[in-house]
Amino acid sequence: MIMKYRRMGRTGLKISDISLGAWLTYGGTVEQQGTKKCVTKAIELGVNFIDIADVYAGGKAEEVVGKVITDYDRKDLVISSKVFWPMSDGINDRGLSRKHIMESIDRSLDRIGADYLDIYFAHRFDPYTDLEETLRTMSDLVDQGLVHYWGTSVWPAVQLERAVWMAKDLGLHPPRVEQPRYNMLDRFIELDVMETCSRNGIGIVCWSPLAQGVLTGKYNDGIPEGSRATTSKFIQHDLTEENFAKVRKLQEVASNQDITVSQLALAWILRKEEMTCAITGATSEAHVISNVAASDVTLNTEALEEVELILGNKPETHPVYRPPW
Repeated sequence: MIMKYRRMGRTGLKISDISLGAWLTYGGTVEQQGTKKCVTKAIELGVNFIDIADVYAGGKAEEVVGKVITDYDRKDLVISSKVFWPMSDGINDRGLSRKHIMESIDRSLDRIGADYLDIYFAHRFDPYTDLEETLRTMSDLVDQGLVHYWGTSVWPAVQLERAVWMAKDLGLHPPRVEQPRYNMLDRFIELDVMETCSRNGIGIVCWSPLAQGVLTGKYNDGIPEGSRATTSKFIQHDLTEENFAKVRKLQEVASNQDITVSQLALAWILRKEEMTCAITGATSEAHVISNVAASDVTLNTEALEEVELILGNKPETHPVYRPPW
């Protein structure tokens, strides 16, 4: 297996195109030893980007991943965390106010045991805080050396555009990366987010590339007891017979390519030059090995056309007025 690396937008930062995320796993369903095995195997196979967030397992994800990465040279890794979601019942312990961001970065660094983050994400857009306040605070973190780059997660295209141009107008560091949900079953970013990011030199590191496991085929014959499908609300709208039928057909395409349907789904994401990486979850070393192998897969035109016919969900343009000529 040969890991490939891509530039994050127009920055000089290079990220492994298959990366490792801690959402719903490390510090929660996966204990410290399991976390160490997954992270160690990922790094061994060339993964250099590990994505975490303060809200993952209530801070535990940052702690357990932090313990593992102490065994490595910090400069060889790209570590991110996020800020936005409530971390307590405190009225100010949420959102993207200067107070919450400045206090949250200190707590995240303490839990991780690091002096800085490579990337710090605004974990959603905050409609209750002036955008300028958020921009100035994130830019200050870059100036202070606590963060190398800051980014956004699940921000609408219009807010990304506002952030970029407001930062330029104010002489601040603009967002350099967006982290949206993107997979074969959820392609909304192809409408305008992807183009907005490309035009402004913003990298894209997507989460849920396997639709919470739906695109692995594990739910084709029913939902196993105790699986993520029984506990995660994020997966419920994808658990349809229509999607299961698509995955069965995708498995045939994957088989013809001598790869798994998971690898097909990841390689399909990486077909887009706008993508910096796919952030994968893993609860075992076997999952890590399988996901990383997708970095070495290139889908030919015929396979991509087959996939498009099976999916039948290429997003249409927004319903706006168009002249009759």
